[in-house]
Amino acid sequence: MKTIASVLSAAALGAVTLLSPGVAHAAVNYVALGDSYASGVGTRSYISSSGNCQRSTKAYPYLDATRLGANLTFVACSGARVADVTANQLSAVTSAANRITVQVGGNDAGFSSVITECAKPAWLGDCTTAINNAQATINNAIPGRLNGLYAAIRSRAASAKVIVVGYPRLFNGTDCNAGTFFSPAEMTRLNETADLLNNKISVAANAAGFSFANPTSAFTGHSVCGSPEWINGLSNPVSESYHPNTTGQAAYANLVAPALK
Repeated sequence: MKTIASVLSAAALGAVTLLSPGVAHAAVNYVALGDSYASGVGTRSYISSSGNCQRSTKAYPYLDATRLGANLTFVACSGARVADVTANQLSAVTSAANRITVQVGGNDAGFSSVITECAKPAWLGDCTTAINNAQATINNAIPGRLNGLYAAIRSRAASAKVIVVGYPRLFNGTDCNAGTFFSPAEMTRLNETADLLNNKISVAANAAGFSFANPTSAFTGHSVCGSPEWINGLSNPVSESYHPNTTGQAAYANLVAPALK
């Protein structure tokens, strides 16, 4: 039979163990890299100090950081290409970072200019050439750029959990916006281009040992003209167009959150 003294000693030892810094939960230090989809363009609500980068408290990095109770370093910036992330955002990634999201590649593919061209009437625009050029860039240039960026991220934060985030298809097959002239064939090809970009991003992410969060399924039925619509159609100001709205960003947050845990 245990003596009272031995029971008390065991209890004291347990108390010391509970208080030991060695078993305390480490702080979650989350760095969010990327372009306008990561910064929150489309939500119409931006942090004033973020200027032209248009970072929003409605963006998925901010929402997920709040859920995690994480220390967020939010450097995603509207208009960023892979080279911009490398030059202007990568310095935020240090050995202290243990969660990182990165969403970039859409601007490298000419996302904005392709949509602008394809939105024109057929007699005025050349959507076919715009898409062909974008797909060539996706196939031939973007993989190498992503490989370099992902290697740099890993070299700066060797043990961080890194989640690479993809892009949704923009269209459900209907163009309900006055002032745009997307044909069914054009919308199909634009969606195929999003799939192609996601494929190349996913391959590069897997090669780097990173997770890939693909929003395609989650956004099905909720693209431009969807019900409900999670991606803005043609908007005023035009910079809000073809980006996730607040509901779309919340959907992104739900998609990315499990990978951040």
